[in-house]
Amino acid sequence: MSLLQAIIIGIVQGLTEFIPVSSTAHLVFASKALNLFGGAGGQLQAEQTTATIAVVQLGTLVAVLIYFAPDILTITVAFIRDHLALLGGGGGTRPRETRAASGAVVGRRSRLSDDARLGWLVIVGSIPVGVVGLVFKHQIEGTFTKNLWVIATMMIVVALLLAVAEKVSTHRRGMSELGLRDALAVGCAQVLALIPGASRSGSTIMGGLFAGEKRETAARFSFLLSIPAVAASGLLELKEAVHKLPPGSAVPLAVATVTAGLVGYASIWFLLRYLRTHSTAAFIAYRLVAGALILALLWLGYVRPV
Repeated sequence: MSLLQAIIIGIVQGLTEFIPVSSTAHLVFASKALNLFGGAGGQLQAEQTTATIAVVQLGTLVAVLIYFAPDILTITVAFIRDHLALLGGGGGTRPRETRAASGAVVGRRSRLSDDARLGWLVIVGSIPVGVVGLVFKHQIEGTFTKNLWVIATMMIVVALLLAVAEKVSTHRRGMSELGLRDALAVGCAQVLALIPGASRSGSTIMGGLFAGEKRETAARFSFLLSIPAVAASGLLELKEAVHKLPPGSAVPLAVATVTAGLVGYASIWFLLRYLRTHSTAAFIAYRLVAGALILALLWLGYVRPV
């Protein structure tokens, strides 16, 4: 991988990781267009592409950590403080009411603060993708998940599901109103992201909308939920990338990762502001057009599936 290829891969990753259009689909297509690992055989090329994508995702993980640093710090401190108070028998003095995003006063659902409870929701929501990812690790790293037929199909399928979610969602619930139902809905939706073309952000935002969340709330929870999943896959593949990637890949990989982080930070800022006043219709339309175009190119034989 040359430095120019690395910069292109980083830009593609940063632009598409958080916007619900499938970063994996774009990265796989970009790696084919750039002939990133053309000298490797089918299975090895797929594994090298998987390793590269997972490691470059660490750049966008850093972008999430920096952008949401105040939220992460608040959640961590509250999580530790509240559980220490519960263990010490001091959790009974917490107010029994809290204020919802709508301004209404509602009963507090637990003795934990909203921030500490959010920490548990991130943990619970991360379990499904962790379990399924480990069970199907070999298939995820193989050629099936680099197949453009699969990628294009999933781009269209998730676009249609996202459109349904936009239609049926109440778009009312804020961060303080998230509960176990949200963690399970978004966490199970995140499992779809293991299939390329689904989009991790697209799947999780879809799950949040089905649960009745506001668009910005669904995006924020999606970003927080990405931290354990992306960190685990990236660090796991980082260890394996040392053995799978060709010699001399360290510097280009670092350049791609830094580029992805810088562009990814801007993408987070854009998406959160965009979803305050817009629906996901533009992304749905893009997914449908891109998916149909890839299917047409495959059908006509202009590109190879793997």
